[in-house]
Amino acid sequence: MAAKPTARSKELLEAHDHAVAFIRAVCTFAGTLSLLDEIDDEIRQAGLDQAVASRDTPPIFDWLLTAFSFQGVSDQAARSYMEKHGSASWAKMEASLQACPSCPKLQTYWHYEGCRYDKGSYTCAEPDHIDACPVPRSRLRNGRLNQTAASFFLFVRDIAGGDLVGWIDTQLETARGSRNADLETAGQEALIGPLRGIFGVADKVLTNALSWLMIGARDQKPIWFEIGKAMVVVDRLVHNHLFRTGIMESCGTPHRYGPGCYAEGGCAEIIRGAADRIDARAFNPNFPKIFPRFIQHAIWSYCAADRLDVCNANRIDDQKPCQLSYCQLFRICGRKPLKAT
Repeated sequence: MAAKPTARSKELLEAHDHAVAFIRAVCTFAGTLSLLDEIDDEIRQAGLDQAVASRDTPPIFDWLLTAFSFQGVSDQAARSYMEKHGSASWAKMEASLQACPSCPKLQTYWHYEGCRYDKGSYTCAEPDHIDACPVPRSRLRNGRLNQTAASFFLFVRDIAGGDLVGWIDTQLETARGSRNADLETAGQEALIGPLRGIFGVADKVLTNALSWLMIGARDQKPIWFEIGKAMVVVDRLVHNHLFRTGIMESCGTPHRYGPGCYAEGGCAEIIRGAADRIDARAFNPNFPKIFPRFIQHAIWSYCAADRLDVCNANRIDDQKPCQLSYCQLFRICGRKPLKAT
């Protein structure tokens, strides 16, 4: 005989039902129905579909490195700088490092730690070698990005054996044999885990770039798509939205923005839970039924200033409950103040 539901279990069930209904409404208003087409266009323009098929690392490396550069400033500012000054590339890095630079930190990926190159002061941890060092040669926006370029190149050369496609395939195959019952979670960690060692790239940046690549490569690599579509990118906009709406408090574990977003009861788990109950095919029949990346992207679009520009600090006083009565979700929103007064 089934146990009688308790008042608390009913309360939790109602909270989750409300959260799913709310997030479904967000998808209706802000979901990018052409998301797969937009990803496909970007992948084709960069030649990544052919690069994946032929296991050609340089185009994939260059595209990922460019994606890593979109952090710390607006996308427009980052793009404008690269259009004016160019960017680092596999070809440039390979040619520079084949010349056997004298700096001991550039010998292998494992040696490249504590470089501390600073563009403004033109200093580093090995000043005796800086004049001949290839790290500063690319005119990137700041010294941290130069370090990222060198670290990423050495990772691909030394860890991936110069074959990014093969490395991803191997990591995902390893995930299949893991004890983690959730293949999607195991696959994501099998990729993101080792890449965390690359200087200057956080989980958010890695996940965002890899999910785009893996979704766009679905014709060549169906297993990539299964992992990529489940990758959830939690930035401050998404985190703050789940807090302001009361969804985090009622369905998850309240936490500060950061690692807690990916922990048990965190933002990513809330989004994946909602995705399990929202059939994405209702928005576009070409979508997979369960599509966490689409759900997360819709929440981000509802908040982002260059998208719907609704649920963000530009519109809402963080010290008070939201007063945006014109918001289409105002009446069903928890309207929690982001910061205590």
